[in-house]
Amino acid sequence: MSITVNNLTKIYGEQKAVNNISFSVSKGEIVGFLGPNGAGKSTTMKIITGYLEASSGNATVCGENVDSSSLSTKKKIGYLPESNALYYDMYVREYLDFLCGVHNIENRKPEIENVIATVGLTREANKKIGQLSKGYKQRVGLAAALIHNPEVLILDEPTSGLDPNQIIEIREVIKKLGQSKTVLFSSHILQEVEAICDRVIIINKGEIVADDKLSNLQKNNNSTQTVIVQFKETIDPTLLSNLQDVINVEKQENNWKLNTANPDNVKKQLLELSIKNNLNIVSLTNSNNNLENIFRSLTN
Repeated sequence: MSITVNNLTKIYGEQKAVNNISFSVSKGEIVGFLGPNGAGKSTTMKIITGYLEASSGNATVCGENVDSSSLSTKKKIGYLPESNALYYDMYVREYLDFLCGVHNIENRKPEIENVIATVGLTREANKKIGQLSKGYKQRVGLAAALIHNPEVLILDEPTSGLDPNQIIEIREVIKKLGQSKTVLFSSHILQEVEAICDRVIIINKGEIVADDKLSNLQKNNNSTQTVIVQFKETIDPTLLSNLQDVINVEKQENNWKLNTANPDNVKKQLLELSIKNNLNIVSLTNSNNNLENIFRSLTN
């Protein structure tokens, strides 16, 4: 296994940020690492990359312990943190050349040009990093993670700040890299995880609540679905949240999304609600058991 986490725990004061978790990721896998804010995702990634020390348990990268072989394991890892700290006064090529020096890369120029082309930075490569948009800064961070051709990639929100076209481009880059590398990929954009990953690990309150192929999770987690309704009129959301079997209600553009374990009953109640309150329903459907529904049911 390229990444192995054994009984990992991280405690800050009296709070357990990560509570005795274990998982592994093999070469050629792209695994989505999901969870609500504060669930322990970034803490776990920082421990794997050697930026944080675990309170107990251990993590190994390519068979080496990240604590006892810190320098050796860091050479094998490409890490894109959520914060993506960069030197804004440096030019793109200058920054990548600096990183080549850090990694003792001898034949620098072809490596720099290759990684610039890989992440789609060619048009912006002559600019200072501080002049770039957020999306292109994110590409510089990904280039920095790739410059030394690591065996393992740890990517924390890699598509943050990218426009839809850029997201598709970076998605293809990650999928291609995943054919020969080990990729642990965290994102709040669940559609991206569905598009890139075959397997997902979901962590909630420091504990792993799911670790399986997405197809298996879709089969085994049929407890909740989402009913989507659109009214012609403006409606008080409490009318929806007070319906029987509704777990939560969310407004998305002109649609109301109702999470429920009994979609047929909720749709029946919505029809009754519309008649009673003289409301016009424009559309009424329920979604399949997608990753968003699975995520909600496991982390609510």
